[in-house]
Amino acid sequence: MYKIHFVKEALFDVEDIVLWYEEQRIGLSYDFELCLEAGIDTVLRNPESFQKKYKNIKVRFITRFPYGIHYKFEKNEIIGIGVFHTSRSPKNWSKRLGF
Repeated sequence: MYKIHFVKEALFDVEDIVLWYEEQRIGLSYDFELCLEAGIDTVLRNPESFQKKYKNIKVRFITRFPYGIHYKFEKNEIIGIGVFHTSRSPKNWSKRLGF
C-alpha cells in the first residue's frame, strides 16, 4: 500500500469542513471523518483507479458528503492537495500547485 502526504492547505480544508459539520449537528463531523478516511483508504489501495479531472489531478469523491479528495499520483507518491466541495471551481485552488 502507498502512503499519502497532504499539503498543509488540504489539512486546513479538512479542519474547516469538520468544524462546519459539527456546528450543523453534533456528531456529524465524525460521520464526515469516517467517510473521508474510507475515501483515503481507497486512494491508498489503488491510486491509479481514479480518472484525471484537471491536468494531472485525480479525484476520489467520498460517500454521503459532497466532497472530493484531490490528489496527484506521480513516481509512486500520492500528494493530497485538497478536500473540496463538489461545487468549487478548480480555479479556486489551482495556485496550490502552481497551475
